[in-house]
Amino acid sequence: MQKDLDLEKIRDVLVSTALEAGELIRQRNGTAIFDDKKNSVDLVTEVDKAVEDFIRSRLLTAFPQFKFFGEESFVPGVSKITEEPTFVVDPIDGTTNFIHSFPFSCTSLGFMVGRKPVIGVVYNPHLNQMFSAISGHGAFLNGIKLPMQTKRSLKIQSSLVALEGGTDRHGNNFDVKFATFKRLLAKDTGSFIHGFRCFGSAAMNLCYVAMGQMDAYWANCWSWDVCAAWVISHETGGIVVDGNKNNWKEVDVENRVFLFVRGAPAEEQKVFVEEFWGNIEGRLDV
Repeated sequence: MQKDLDLEKIRDVLVSTALEAGELIRQRNGTAIFDDKKNSVDLVTEVDKAVEDFIRSRLLTAFPQFKFFGEESFVPGVSKITEEPTFVVDPIDGTTNFIHSFPFSCTSLGFMVGRKPVIGVVYNPHLNQMFSAISGHGAFLNGIKLPMQTKRSLKIQSSLVALEGGTDRHGNNFDVKFATFKRLLAKDTGSFIHGFRCFGSAAMNLCYVAMGQMDAYWANCWSWDVCAAWVISHETGGIVVDGNKNNWKEVDVENRVFLFVRGAPAEEQKVFVEEFWGNIEGRLDV
């Protein structure tokens, strides 16, 4: 199926769509009225919904034969990613940032074939950062090819890691995350990493891992959060494994718990993953 698709044409349509969606986001940055989704820190705005409607219309007009899977139209137990070519879309990744005018919200447009991400476009209109990638053809930032990171040494003690507290502010996942954060940071009882950063956007976190500006991203999130940036990270030598420890099984975009690691020599990536897993206190629920 993939060999019959014009991936460059699809990428170009995703880029032009992201640019137009980004302008809608930029114009409304910090002005949108928001509602609660799951709780008072899990937020959605009318702009999220309007941008997804715009993206869906543009993509399915250009490619009516493909499926569409978006965050704002997701229906639990009904919406599914199949083997068919599918757009996987987060219209505004980083809605809380968008509401607060913090410049790390973006449009994340992924394309999957056979349930595997093959094209990714992530556009941050506030910083004018357009990331794009086609599987096997490299990753780009504003048209400039990002270097493979595989020759850079990777060690957990000297790492900078993307971590997010999430919207669950109680229960098992909240406890596991913050116990693990403490272990990673601790000098005598943990890995004593250089530090952690949280941009409030899974796609932006992962793009910065792809650039080698952060070394890893530990995430408990959804397919639309990571699908597009998954390709971008992979094309700079990055890997993804289960975010729960001691499980080397192959993961896909619906795994819900991820550990993304930047490009580095394969043996260093393996050691990094195992040492990171050693810091995890408990198990994240999906």
